Amino acid sequence: MRERKYELLLAAVIASRATSFIFSKMVLACMDTFNLLAVRFLIAFALMAILFFKRLRHIGKCEIISGAAIGFLYFLVMSNELTALKTMDSSTVSLLENCSIIFVPLFGSVMRRKLPSRETVLCAFIAILGVFCLTAQIGKLTVGMLFALLAAGIYAFAILTTDKISHQSADTLCIGIVQVGVMGALSLLASFLFETPHLPTANSQWLYILILAVVCTGFGFTLQPVAQRYVPADRTGLFCAINPAIASVLGVVVLHERFGLLSMLGLVLILLSIALPYITQSRKRHRTADSGLK
Repeated sequence: MRERKYELLLAAVIASRATSFIFSKMVLACMDTFNLLAVRFLIAFALMAILFFKRLRHIGKCEIISGAAIGFLYFLVMSNELTALKTMDSSTVSLLENCSIIFVPLFGSVMRRKLPSRETVLCAFIAILGVFCLTAQIGKLTVGMLFALLAAGIYAFAILTTDKISHQSADTLCIGIVQVGVMGALSLLASFLFETPHLPTANSQWLYILILAVVCTGFGFTLQPVAQRYVPADRTGLFCAINPAIASVLGVVVLHERFGLLSMLGLVLILLSIALPYITQSRKRHRTADSGLK
């Protein structure tokens, strides 16, 4: 029951982050990549630090190191994601980035030196098939696609790292807050090195950045280590399929991006990949109950 609750939290976390693609796409029209990331994550860190100040006062060295490690990985993910967003539709970037669905069980198997379960392989296959359906309208391989796929590989490694760290630490919330702070600090440094940093100038820009900071970061990034403590890494990878599904719908509704029959099929397959473990677990429980009655 507890795992189910944290799976719902994880789904909400990933769904909230899916909305970041459209808001980032809009703000990138007037701000550079690292500049946007710096403002977004530093605002989120300041809000979380104020809200959980008493808890952060007792943070340990282990939580700081763990949060810094995860923050560095997600800084790389977000840098590649926003670089891809500059030249591609938000839905396409989300779809390619979430090829991490298939990378997580593969990387995890290599790290554990064992084959993934048949259920994991089947769910990953169905999910990645759904992603391929959603990306069927993509033409030739572009630089933006390469950045999105690089983000996918790093994202998978970040999920596995978060899984390991979250089971070794007593305070996953503090890890999540440190993670956001490190992402903001690295983005600010990169902005000064490669860009000309500035604050947003229009009210709409501030609104989009505040949504990115509060909803997509304060909730979306900070609580992922909390949720992953009770959700296996392979299962977390499958939940990433929620991201392209939501991003695709929002891309069509808000940014008027294309969405055809193959895309609809992709959404169905993605939802099936998430629901399948629940179906199999429910059947196993019923079989166990029936055998107990006999």
